[in-house]
Amino acid sequence: MPKTDQAAQPASLEPDPQRWKALAFIAIAQLMVVLDATVVNIALPHAQADLHISDANRQWVITAYSLAFGGLLLFGGRISDLWGRKRAFITGLIGFAAASALGGAAVNEGMLLGARALQGIFGALLAPAALSLLAVTFTEAKERAQAFGIFGAIAGAGGAVGLILGGVLTQYVNWRWALFVNIAFAIVAAAGAVLYIHEREEGRNRDRLDIPGVLLATTGLVALVYGFTKASTPGDGWGAPITIGMFIASAVLLAAFVFVESRVKAPLLPLRVITNRNRGGVYLSLGLAVIGMFGLFLFLTYYLQLVKNYSPVMTGVAFLPMIAGMIIGSTQIGARLMNRVPARLLMGPGFVVAAIGMLILTQLSVNSSYAGTLLPGFLLLGLGMGTAFMPAMSLATYKIAPRDAGVASAMINTSQQIGGSIGTALLSTIAVNATTSWGKSHGVATHPALAAQAQVHGYVMAIWFAVGILVVSAVIVATLVTAGRDAVAPPAGGAGEEIGEASIPMIAH
Repeated sequence: MPKTDQAAQPASLEPDPQRWKALAFIAIAQLMVVLDATVVNIALPHAQADLHISDANRQWVITAYSLAFGGLLLFGGRISDLWGRKRAFITGLIGFAAASALGGAAVNEGMLLGARALQGIFGALLAPAALSLLAVTFTEAKERAQAFGIFGAIAGAGGAVGLILGGVLTQYVNWRWALFVNIAFAIVAAAGAVLYIHEREEGRNRDRLDIPGVLLATTGLVALVYGFTKASTPGDGWGAPITIGMFIASAVLLAAFVFVESRVKAPLLPLRVITNRNRGGVYLSLGLAVIGMFGLFLFLTYYLQLVKNYSPVMTGVAFLPMIAGMIIGSTQIGARLMNRVPARLLMGPGFVVAAIGMLILTQLSVNSSYAGTLLPGFLLLGLGMGTAFMPAMSLATYKIAPRDAGVASAMINTSQQIGGSIGTALLSTIAVNATTSWGKSHGVATHPALAAQAQVHGYVMAIWFAVGILVVSAVIVATLVTAGRDAVAPPAGGAGEEIGEASIPMIAH
């Protein structure tokens, strides 16, 4: 397998002396985007009561964000390539802060939903810009591994941090501060970006924007996310005409998008980005793994609060061992071994360890102890996902040309966002159906004391499904990811295509 000739890189690609300071502020921005998904979940019941949002509409506080974020990520990634990664990064931060301020000051339901959609729009600009800045800032293999280790740990642990922060702010201050807190993150990150992030001009994409590709990708992804949202909505479900219609529309639009991208001169998503077997394997395996992770956060939050009667703060604290596991797996295992072993020997075993942790959690019962079941499950799940996240983040831009770094970075964010949306809908449906079935067979209607057991049974059935998904992720890695220790090499030095890489046969164009 040909390798990028790092020795031939021009002098302008010498390491940026401010790169570690830049990493700190890129990481702060990434943390803000990731934790926002869960910090609002904890605050939602209080926001619903304060703004008189109906039960039918409360899901839109979450969905408005995920629709905008997931649907516009590819567009945001290409904008950062065209417009400049630093400029896109700072604009995304300022916009995200303004949208957060608007949401925190919301006086009615419409104002909050609009603010959440705006957060998603600016998040879709910010997230790929952050990862692509990281990809082109760290050009030395060992440092690149360390940088992606830190970034991967934050990306993996941010959701759990959001649970803790959301619990503290909601319980001791006010639900509005779950949104206002983003302003502080954004100001610090934007100030640091102005001072310490120095983007190189070489390799910038100067092509015209692919408008048909933007429209097809955005509408196709929005239809997909909306379809899964309706599938998990009471009163709609998987067989509802609106759900089926959204899935059909998404399939048609995304198929048209692939066709258009294979024909236009300057595509929004060059198919070479996803047909590379290593990058394609990462996008697919991580997207699947996130399906299980998102569902787990959802179920265990309900389990701890409704079954075990934990407070919002204690619920967040309970997830701390998972955060610790992710940080150790990403920075101490992934980053240290990335230069010594092929990426698949970190990602594959990482997913397997995470699956074992998830397997332990299938033993949950109403009377399970935290130390006996939840703690070991959390530790192994965090350790495995942290180990897998680090090389996955690095491989997202493996041997990519700098001109495509933004859209390649957007793809890994897209896979996680779409995976999260699918996971929430799919696993929620499994859990609800299992709970209902168990309740009917055990007479919960006449024995209300069994309701908690019915709930836990539903959670466990969904967690079993998540175990299977993580195993499939490990198999995908073993099958498709073939990159060696050079996987932490920087993007190829030039504006052309990546150097000498095989494509995934089944999706090659």
